[in-house]
Amino acid sequence: MARKYDWLPQNHEALFEQASLTALYFTDIPARTRMGFGADTPMGQWFDSDFTPKFEKFAACYRDWQDDSHRTKLKTTALYETEKALKASYRMLYTGLLKKNPLVTNDDLTSMSLPKRTAGKRTPAPVPDGYPEVWADTSMLRQVKLVFFVFEGRHHRAKPDGVHGAEVRWAVFEQSQSADMDIEKLVHSSFCTRSPLTLNFSGWERGKILYFTLRWENTRGKKGPFGPIKSAVIP
Repeated sequence: MARKYDWLPQNHEALFEQASLTALYFTDIPARTRMGFGADTPMGQWFDSDFTPKFEKFAACYRDWQDDSHRTKLKTTALYETEKALKASYRMLYTGLLKKNPLVTNDDLTSMSLPKRTAGKRTPAPVPDGYPEVWADTSMLRQVKLVFFVFEGRHHRAKPDGVHGAEVRWAVFEQSQSADMDIEKLVHSSFCTRSPLTLNFSGWERGKILYFTLRWENTRGKKGPFGPIKSAVIP
């Protein structure tokens, strides 16, 4: 039996990206007031006392855990505990207070990186059959930004329709690798719902070579093919 679609990402990075966009939208006071979440309303008070502190705890634990060179079992446990609490609150926010709220528009939901309401039968998002175009921005020291997009005619968009984000496989090497390097050698995996993906490095990694490849993932968690492996020198 096919697994039921879940709008909440299972990936730590993707959940952080999505919840961050939702939290950011609520900093727009006129928008949250229009939706019925004014600070003096019951829904606004619930948001401020339940969702906000749970998101902030999860975000702090995620940032602490994100650096795998200093990752510990204690940090991982804290991440999972705060993530579990956030997901329960996040589901209540979307399904209980936003999805059927007549004051909330589809544009609001899209801006919060949440699923829009659909009219009639839902059409499943197709499995991506292409891969992201990508270029590496190395204009900042110790940082590489992977800017990804898709061409549509003569124009480009950040993501194709039905796509949730891009999975990035990457690794850093001392020297240039052969042209037929296998994807399995790219031991790190990141997920990004909005271009660009920023990778930060230490000073001692400057001059080494970052290799990377990307593939799309749709809103049902189905992945497309990886694109070609590219490289950039860490500035």
